[in-house]
Amino acid sequence: MKRRMFVRSTLAATAAVAVPRSRSFASLFQEAPQEPPDVPAITGAGDEIVLPGKDIAELAARMEGPVLLAGDDGYEVSRLILNPSFDKYPALVVRPTGVADIRAAVDFAREHDNLLVAVKCGGHSASGKSTCDGGMQIDLSLFRDVRIDPNARTAWVSGGSLLGPVDREAMAFGLVTTMGTVSHTGAGGLVTGGGFGRLGRRFGLSIDNLKSVDIVTADGEWHHANARENEDLFWAVRGGGGNFGIVTSFEFQLHPMQRQVVGGAMVFPIESARDLLTMYSEYSHESPDELAMGFFVSYPGGRDPACGVAVCYSGPESEAEKVLAPIAKVGTPVFDGFKAMDYVALQKSGDTDDPRARASYLKSGFVSEMSGAMIDDILQGLEGGPGRDAAVFFQQSGGAINRVSNDATAFAYRDAMGNLLRAVDWAHGVDPSEHIAWEREYWRSLESHTNGWYVNDQPLDGGMAVNANFRGNYERLAAVKKQYDPDNLFRLNANITPSA
Repeated sequence: MKRRMFVRSTLAATAAVAVPRSRSFASLFQEAPQEPPDVPAITGAGDEIVLPGKDIAELAARMEGPVLLAGDDGYEVSRLILNPSFDKYPALVVRPTGVADIRAAVDFAREHDNLLVAVKCGGHSASGKSTCDGGMQIDLSLFRDVRIDPNARTAWVSGGSLLGPVDREAMAFGLVTTMGTVSHTGAGGLVTGGGFGRLGRRFGLSIDNLKSVDIVTADGEWHHANARENEDLFWAVRGGGGNFGIVTSFEFQLHPMQRQVVGGAMVFPIESARDLLTMYSEYSHESPDELAMGFFVSYPGGRDPACGVAVCYSGPESEAEKVLAPIAKVGTPVFDGFKAMDYVALQKSGDTDDPRARASYLKSGFVSEMSGAMIDDILQGLEGGPGRDAAVFFQQSGGAINRVSNDATAFAYRDAMGNLLRAVDWAHGVDPSEHIAWEREYWRSLESHTNGWYVNDQPLDGGMAVNANFRGNYERLAAVKKQYDPDNLFRLNANITPSA
């Protein structure tokens, strides 16, 4: 029997029969002495193992948060992530409420043959890294807290927190830091990969605003890391992804900023796409740091295609018209949504009401220059067809992001103009193979214009070698990996092999 089928069928059948569906195992064990069933599972290396019921009982007794098996209330909700392409069934889901729970979960995984571990914060992993078949999913959704010190201009953010509360709490004091573009994104996933956001050109990536982190490493130990304490670990966490442990707390530097910005999107007919991209390639290098500008070209299945630019201008409102003028000169828009608006509202404008409604597949790559040939390749063959939506997006870099050296943090693409993203999505439940194959074929023409990829975006199904992607930082990253995770417990990421 194939390993995946073994895990799914045996786990679901055994656990669902042995454990009442109306109660979590944690509550069951507290009320009665019976043990849960033994549960089939998978190690990080792909070996099939069995988790003894008594060991699961002991884990549940150590934890404040619930331990969930298939059939328990909460299991189905917890196991899902926002991309329904990844419909996976962990052997167990743990939901820590604090650092002690996280340490207990990590100890359990390590002591059981390096049980496969997936860490979920907001569930936004487009590449499916926050869930798994047959392993342990550590769901941090019960571990959320944001605290602001307006005098020190500092934010403390727990590992499972979402971005929206950070923006809301900080802006209550007229303060901000770079925090993504979708408010229900988890901080842990966004930040450890680098952290693009609407304020990146002005204040740098999320990692550029980190003052310290607390992290639980593969040995179950807790570490505080900053520029003076455990400095190699602090360097690696900033852009190395989830390779080194579970960050339990982020300390961010905050910056004063007015609440009102100019934001929104200007949309043009698809016939203006070449002019729009040409304007973008030229103006990106000249625009002020206060302007974040990302283009999109979209072919929604069965609807009219379009192109446009989404902006956030946080400079003086009196200068906004002048700063945005090059965009308006592209042509006659079909929609002009540029307006003065609340920054927190702008940060929520990309949220989706039903993010699990459509499955998706994503590719990305860093771009140094947008040549005419690259524009040709973006626009050629982009049509998605009636059964899928297809789009190209661009996250602008430059400004403060580029004024940091490539080796100052693990994030190695400070010289990039931005991050090109290519996405295709389709109705949930439809066979994905045709759509994924089409996306890969389209990406082949674009990949030649890119240099490396953003670790938060890259699928787990292959791509550019990880060692090449981290460029000159890889050797140091591999050494840090060997020190803190020598057996590669944390591997569902842009995985770094511990150095020999």
